[in-house]
Amino acid sequence: MAVGLWVWVGFTGLILALLLVDLLIFHRRAHEVTVKESLGWTAVWIAISVAFGAGVWIWLGATKGLEYYTGYVIEKSLSVDNLFVFLLIFNYFGVPKRDEHKVLFWGILGALAFRLLFILAGVSLIERFNWIIYFFGALLIVAAIRMVVRQEEEVHPDRNPFLRLFRRFVPTASGYTQDKFLLKQAGRWVATPLLLVLVVVETTDIVFALDSIPAIFAITLDPFIVFTSNAFAILGLRALYFALEASLARLRYLHYGLGALLGFVGVKILASYFVHLPLAVTFGVTGGILLVTIVGSLVVRNGGPGAEVKPPRESEPKVKDERLPTQTELPPDSQQDNKT
Repeated sequence: MAVGLWVWVGFTGLILALLLVDLLIFHRRAHEVTVKESLGWTAVWIAISVAFGAGVWIWLGATKGLEYYTGYVIEKSLSVDNLFVFLLIFNYFGVPKRDEHKVLFWGILGALAFRLLFILAGVSLIERFNWIIYFFGALLIVAAIRMVVRQEEEVHPDRNPFLRLFRRFVPTASGYTQDKFLLKQAGRWVATPLLLVLVVVETTDIVFALDSIPAIFAITLDPFIVFTSNAFAILGLRALYFALEASLARLRYLHYGLGALLGFVGVKILASYFVHLPLAVTFGVTGGILLVTIVGSLVVRNGGPGAEVKPPRESEPKVKDERLPTQTELPPDSQQDNKT
């Protein structure tokens, strides 16, 4: 059952309303997000996601509802891997703690737009060229193998081609100024390092989407279900980041679990021509992999409690937190120019 245009418009309005409430009311002033606050918001976003799924179940039927929940669990699980990279990017650029939420907010808003385009394009391609779904399955298996066998590696955000291109054409300030993306210096607008971080976060999410979106195509080709499960999975990513930031290093088996998840979905796609796996079984396997990964990471640690796993190393930062003078520190004749 294809939903009408008014449903898409209504869902888009709901997402924008939730984001505006978050930005203009609860995070109007930049501040460092506490663990208690982030846990509360994580619970709120999960509750909203589950409630929306219940609405899908009642309105479109049990099959669509189960597709939504399965897709949501898959996307939520895969999105945790993003958090490692976000942490490294923030450390690399020396992003002040109070500004991290703003970067994630605008990064996720852009991610929603890009993922919608990818989903619509992917569904259109599969409907026109059915064999492409098997290509996606093979792609997921390759991604699963890469996830499992990867070793500790350095992360170099400065090698991001979009960042290099941005730096080449956009003048950039040397330090952070409050929570601004742009500021005026010597009569011209320049980007702050915070905008550079946003570019890296946005382009990094595009790379992650190349794995996560094909994974949900194994569950359904309904673009509404694919997008809504994706949207709610990444909307709660900001709160989840702050809630798990101190615990990310303890998820030692995360890459094995995500590799198993990607491999399972990839095999499911490739075998779909011969074997039809019930949706309930897919949901159970997905949840089981996630549960074993989390419990195993927290319980089994180098043969005993206390050990941690380190995320990939970051190279030396190229942009440091060299804050520009504040408004009160600037001489009177230059205060007028330093405004966004």
